[in-house]
Amino acid sequence: MKKKVLIVVSDYYKDISDALLKSTKKYLNKKTSLKIIKVPGVFEIPVIISKNIKKFDGFVAIGCVIRGKTAHFDLISKSVIDAIMNISVNNKKPIGNCILTCFNYKQALSRKNKGKEAAFALNSILYK
Repeated sequence: MKKKVLIVVSDYYKDISDALLKSTKKYLNKKTSLKIIKVPGVFEIPVIISKNIKKFDGFVAIGCVIRGKTAHFDLISKSVIDAIMNISVNNKKPIGNCILTCFNYKQALSRKNKGKEAAFALNSILYK
């Protein structure tokens, strides 16, 4: 049976997000029907998933937060990850987490293939 998956992509760091999306799509089960929605930043990802929770069997959240000189990194990272976990548990829907939280741009670039892990996690639940 074909499963419907929504991938929500923050393209704030477009080159990183594009690479994450590419690696996610490469490793998702071939039976999966995909829709992609792009948002400006990771903070918008939980809202889009919540709005679409009944329409899809699973989700992948893609984005990147890079530490700056303020507390913004800590606040956004924790808020978004907590929100995604709560949506997943409360709605009993799998959400592959592919939101990088990195200390610098170079570190983020070195993790551009992490979409593979989010895809494998989602596949393991959807196609069990």
